[in-house]
Amino acid sequence: MNEYPDTTMAIVSNLWLRQMHFKKAGDRNEGHVHSFDHVTLLAKGSVTVDVEGKLTDFAAPHMIYVQAGKSHFLIAKEDDTLAYCVHAIRNADYAGDIMDPAMIPEGIEKLSDIPNIRPL
Repeated sequence: MNEYPDTTMAIVSNLWLRQMHFKKAGDRNEGHVHSFDHVTLLAKGSVTVDVEGKLTDFAAPHMIYVQAGKSHFLIAKEDDTLAYCVHAIRNADYAGDIMDPAMIPEGIEKLSDIPNIRPL
């Protein structure tokens, strides 16, 4: 049975990041459409990208362009595939950062002391 990837998301300085860890070949993310162009960084493994029924294969390392208004999703072609969607937050005022406290290394202020940050 195919599963959705493990996902971690963050917003830092109006930059939205979504890490997707596809544990098994055949796992896929949920299809969706954006109102803006964006890039998916394929860091490890390989995927098939489905854009409105048209399929393209990519192998890491690779940057994948996704056009605004196009329904799309990724299907892992191999176990342990890792991809990141990256885009700016658009058409909104700065809303503050959102991140998992596990992202913050020692030497950085406590999450509660950093202005405009909310934990996930």
